[in-house]
Amino acid sequence: MVQGRLMKKIHPIRRAKRVLELEAKAITEMIAKLDVNFTKSVEIIERCKGKVVVTGMGKSGLICQKIAGTLASTGTPAIFLHAAEGFHGDLGVLTRQDVVIAVSNSGETEEVNRILPIIKRMGIPLIAITGNPDSTLGRHGDIVIDTGVKEEACLMNLVPTASTTAALVMGDALAVVLLEKRGFQEEDFAMLHPGGSLGKRLLYRVEDMMHLGEEIPLVNQRTSLKEAIVEITMKRLGVTGVLDEKGNLVGVITDGDLRRGLEKGGDLLKRKVDEIMTGNPKRIFRDALAAKAMERMEHYSITSLFVVKRSDERKVEGIIHIHDLLKAGIA
Repeated sequence: MVQGRLMKKIHPIRRAKRVLELEAKAITEMIAKLDVNFTKSVEIIERCKGKVVVTGMGKSGLICQKIAGTLASTGTPAIFLHAAEGFHGDLGVLTRQDVVIAVSNSGETEEVNRILPIIKRMGIPLIAITGNPDSTLGRHGDIVIDTGVKEEACLMNLVPTASTTAALVMGDALAVVLLEKRGFQEEDFAMLHPGGSLGKRLLYRVEDMMHLGEEIPLVNQRTSLKEAIVEITMKRLGVTGVLDEKGNLVGVITDGDLRRGLEKGGDLLKRKVDEIMTGNPKRIFRDALAAKAMERMEHYSITSLFVVKRSDERKVEGIIHIHDLLKAGIA
């Protein structure tokens, strides 16, 4: 009942704005706290021959998972170590080549502090991210990054809110500076995110999803249109390429060509394909990015591209259809 009465007195929007103001203030105050310790942390992690092990408990532990994930996805090998589980055997993940980042706002989290002597005994560099540099964690850290905040965003000044935000953004700052120092590019990000949309756009190439061999719809330029329609129907790509006597791609027949042929009248089925085909069909290289194929199809409002090895070549190696790209998530 007390909680219910308290909630009724709070204006949700006004209170939410205050929360955001406090958390934004916590982030802004981190700027003034950046010093040589941040630079040293970057240098130690950059020189690390092993991995970065990020450890913490409770809400800070959740922040640790985010920091580890961001580091790992931007070119710095990193894992999260649950501090309590570490004390019960999971410290086995540590090697002397690693760097440890321990996060605790108070710096007195029991589970974190219990594993500090083992980390020090192994000679592993320890970066302490804490709101209390004079704490047990602060004293054990080889480098201390101060993320202390003046107040939490909750009315009681108890719930980890602004403090966890401060630790989170400091982790982001470390990750971004490291990725820039390593020369991390879009292609590198894609390699680590092959399942994401960016990864698909930057990794998949035309040759990875084109149709080959008997799946390619092709007819000779002196073939009757009736045979060409059979080829289009059998290969189920809504198109067929037209080859000359030397096997070079000289044209294409689509449903649009068939409609235009019907409009001209006459016995369409007895006509040769080179009478109604569209010449100089659009092509793409087999090693081109699949995203480039999608871009080309959209630009010309077509649904397929014949695949060749080089720009000056007309020997067909495959065909790629827009449905192949959409199915693979290339958009």
